Amino acid sequence: MNTRDRSTTDPARAESLLPGGALGANANMVGPRFAVASASGPYITDTDGNRYVDYVMGAGALILGHQHPAVVDAVIRQAGRTMHQYGALTDVAIELAAQLVDAIPCAERIVFATTGSEATAYSLRMARAVTGRDLIVKFEGGFHGNHDYAGIAVAAPTAADYPTGKPFTAGTPGAVRDTVMVVPYNDLEALDRLVTPVADRVAGIIAEPVQRIIRPLPGFLEGLRSFCDRHGLLLIFDEVVTGFRLSYGGAQGYFGVTPDLAAFGKIIGGGGTLSCVAGRADVVDRTNPRLKGTPRFVYTSGTFHGNPLAAAAGLATLEILRRPGFYEDLADRTRRLSRRLTRVLADHGRQALVATAGSLWQLLHIDRPPECYADLLASDQAANLRLDRALLANGINVIPGLRRFVSPAHSDDHFETTALALDRALP
Repeated sequence: MNTRDRSTTDPARAESLLPGGALGANANMVGPRFAVASASGPYITDTDGNRYVDYVMGAGALILGHQHPAVVDAVIRQAGRTMHQYGALTDVAIELAAQLVDAIPCAERIVFATTGSEATAYSLRMARAVTGRDLIVKFEGGFHGNHDYAGIAVAAPTAADYPTGKPFTAGTPGAVRDTVMVVPYNDLEALDRLVTPVADRVAGIIAEPVQRIIRPLPGFLEGLRSFCDRHGLLLIFDEVVTGFRLSYGGAQGYFGVTPDLAAFGKIIGGGGTLSCVAGRADVVDRTNPRLKGTPRFVYTSGTFHGNPLAAAAGLATLEILRRPGFYEDLADRTRRLSRRLTRVLADHGRQALVATAGSLWQLLHIDRPPECYADLLASDQAANLRLDRALLANGINVIPGLRRFVSPAHSDDHFETTALALDRALP
């Protein structure tokens, strides 16, 4: 990274225009603040010319790395045809829908949206409409977007008083909080004990198949499927992150468990603003505009749903993801990074590990891989944040406290750069 003094012109200007000088709640507010001027492959470069190895990768949307030539070319070609349509189909949206239905195990139909938050919100709405029930079950620490239903028991300093969860944000109506039940992840016994007595009031269970950086224990996802089948609930997978990342069929293809509905985002738009709900035809077809005005209709609509620029970027991305060996190579790259960073942690005598799931990774001061949110709470979170901020100060772009992503643009040279930065970051 360039070591000359960093100008504060861009961050200072942002402070006068944006709350906190940030574009959202996950901005790094401690340590280096910078504005990105350009990006390429595994790198971002700030407005002062400082270059960082980037593992944020658009919050996981950029599975191929920044500015992949095939994606850029597809967007440029599409921009010359049509950049936006509303209320009319486009050929690229239809083709992307066809490829998504072919790829996603649960997808008999898909309905497009713009963001992952929209997709999970629509999924919950569909589940409530189809079952005629109001309650939703989610897992403690699971993040499902920025809407009110998603904002219960996301990140609290203590474990939830099950099945009650605290709102993540001010402004959450009490009525919404009272319709969300919270149970610990990876705990089928707790699910049965807490939910079975009120199962006839529950519309569905929403789960990240890999919650943050927490892998499902053997049998857990299968247990969710069985529980939903026994009680007539809908199983909803939030695949906004895991979709097309763990495998071409997403987490449901990777783990072999098929939900009733699944929310996808990030990768399916190739870095553009696009998401979808995929699932059973009898459920997703409730959004059919021909049903407007009837009690069966579930409303979904947005100015940028099925945006042709994002659809073109998504098609270009999926074409590369289908290449033989893509996912095996990506997982192997992540293992190589993990092994290198693990050696550095051991050399410094740190009781910490590199938690991984496919191409996801995160540094945690903990003695074993986490199995639930309580395990993350039990880790030395202050040490986690200090180390992440030190990595950022040493030219490695991560968002402190959040998982990060490996792409095919990351090579052993970048992993060695990351290991050296970690070595410098550790006292």
